[in-house]
Amino acid sequence: MDEQIYQKIVNKKEFSQLPPADVERVWKLFEKRETSEEDKIKLTRDLLRKIYFAFGSLKLLNKNILDKKSSEEILKKHISTKERFESYSELYSKLLNGFKGRVIDLGAGINGLSLGYFPKRIKYLGVEAVGQLVDLMNYFFEKAKNKNAIAVHESLFELEKIKKIIKEIKGEKIVFLFKTLDSLEMTERDYSKKLLNEIVPLVDKLIVSFATQSLISKTKFKVKRYWFENFVKKEFNVLGDFELGNERYIVLRKK
Repeated sequence: MDEQIYQKIVNKKEFSQLPPADVERVWKLFEKRETSEEDKIKLTRDLLRKIYFAFGSLKLLNKNILDKKSSEEILKKHISTKERFESYSELYSKLLNGFKGRVIDLGAGINGLSLGYFPKRIKYLGVEAVGQLVDLMNYFFEKAKNKNAIAVHESLFELEKIKKIIKEIKGEKIVFLFKTLDSLEMTERDYSKKLLNEIVPLVDKLIVSFATQSLISKTKFKVKRYWFENFVKKEFNVLGDFELGNERYIVLRKK
């Protein structure tokens, strides 16, 4: 990828700490279009926003927001977590009851700020491609003096690196993939299948979630996701499938 084009794309704050490989991956979707360079850059930025900032606020790109607002205030207002906020206690009780290992939260966003709703003694690792959100979560863990939680800056398209991170963790492991797969599919069709096939065998459970209604219009989605349901039923054991709030959760384990 041409360095000048890359710099033009990332000179806005929200893109400045995305993994370069992710920026290049999206750029390549438009690189050969018969249109101007400016249009291709705009298209790239627009898709990057849909993938990485559909649920976000630019205010969260500054970790010092935690000096002014509590984690609860942020979770209540953040586009993605505010609809999960009232369900956190019930959700984590359902998913983590009796679990004493580490949660690996892939595409974490700011979900690390919900650790106060976890059962005690559970360790947490958030994996997030937006560098500023990694800084925000780590600042929260630091302020809370939580030595069992950390966030790392990594792309979910770096599959070998993700697998290495998971393999290096000892003991019980549960992976969260909350509202993440649709974003991955925007960049590479069927990448979700590749990711799940590689990761599910490495962990005790993996929980996928999908939004069940539009964040803007509040209308129910009509998408049935037959491709996903048929895939997981063929490849994995489905331990649970339920809706809570405006989110559907599917619990998977290797066969």
